[in-house]
Amino acid sequence: MKKCIYVVEDNPSIREIIEFLLIEELYEVKTCPTISDFWLEMNKHLPDMVILDIMLPDGSGLDICNRLKQNIKTHRIPVMMMSANNHLNAVKAKCDAEDFINKPFDLNDFASRIERYLAA
Repeated sequence: MKKCIYVVEDNPSIREIIEFLLIEELYEVKTCPTISDFWLEMNKHLPDMVILDIMLPDGSGLDICNRLKQNIKTHRIPVMMMSANNHLNAVKAKCDAEDFINKPFDLNDFASRIERYLAA
């Protein structure tokens, strides 16, 4: 069974690139442009990993990360934060994500980081 990754990213170009890359790596992918879309998907099915942009039109990916990590049902789901505008140490102080990647990022590095968390 394919591992499922939710991607929360408001920029359509970045969202499409990530979706294409992850599908090529044989993952099931659900993309969400907003936080509200993400929570709708979470009510249907829990993913194997979540990739979150920090700055979103209806809130902060940091808030999603904190909610996931504080919930007994979701605290073990690996979370990767991504942003063009934040420093790693500042983000690490605000949430317990397993990983952080700066945009723009190297696609091979991105794929290998995800594989590290989802290797069966």
